Parts: sequence; structure tokens; C-alpha cells
Amino acid sequence: MTSHKTPQTMKPATAAKKLGVYLEATPAEFQEGVVSRDELNALQADPPEWLRELRRNGPHPRPVIAAKLRISISGLTRGGVTDPLTTAQIDALKADSPDWLRRERATQTEVRNEAVRIEAAKAEPRRPRS
Repeated sequence: MTSHKTPQTMKPATAAKKLGVYLEATPAEFQEGVVSRDELNALQADPPEWLRELRRNGPHPRPVIAAKLRISISGLTRGGVTDPLTTAQIDALKADSPDWLRRERATQTEVRNEAVRIEAAKAEPRRPRS
């Protein structure tokens, strides 16, 4: 007896998140259908022009914006950035380097340094108590 597996599918929002693109900027047929795991793998392996264009110029979702600015998603919110931004808008923010962005980058650097320190402390052998 052979079993027929049904393909694993996901909602367009999940697929857009995995692709790192803003769902509302994707083509209507992408937004309205379901995406199979095989289709997602094909999109990642050989992205169509619309996907390359979105990744290159945006608009970008918040996680991508935060990564490009080297800050946290919470830092975006504190800075008042709530809408998707294009690559040009992100580049303009980097060039302007407003106070909130400099503060958030400093905070993010501290967080990363602390994470490195904690990992290093975990890796050190424990000394026995006397």
C-alpha cells in the first residue's frame, strides 16, 4: 500500500516572512494563494524578477529594516518607524543618522557585547569552591 503525501503548504504571509519581503508589495497571485514548501524552495533557489526587485528596492518589512539599520525591531518602534521603508529611505536614514538611530545602534552594540560576554563566561570551566 502506497501513501500519498499531501504537499506541505503555508499562508502567503508566512511565505513572505520566510522570503524576507513585505506581503502587501508582492503580486496579487502570491497574496491570494497558498505556497507549498516546494514552491518556496523554488522561489529561494531561483527568485523571479518581482522577488529580486522587492529584495533590492523594497518596500521592506520591519525585520529587514532593523537588520539594515543594525538595530532591533523594538528600536524601530522607539524611533517612530512603523511603516515599511524602501531601500532609498533606509539609505537616507543612515545618511542622516538621527539621534534616535545612533542611540539604538549603541544599545544594540551593548546587547551584542553582553551576549558575547555571557557566552564566554559559560564556556569557562567552573572553579571549585574552597
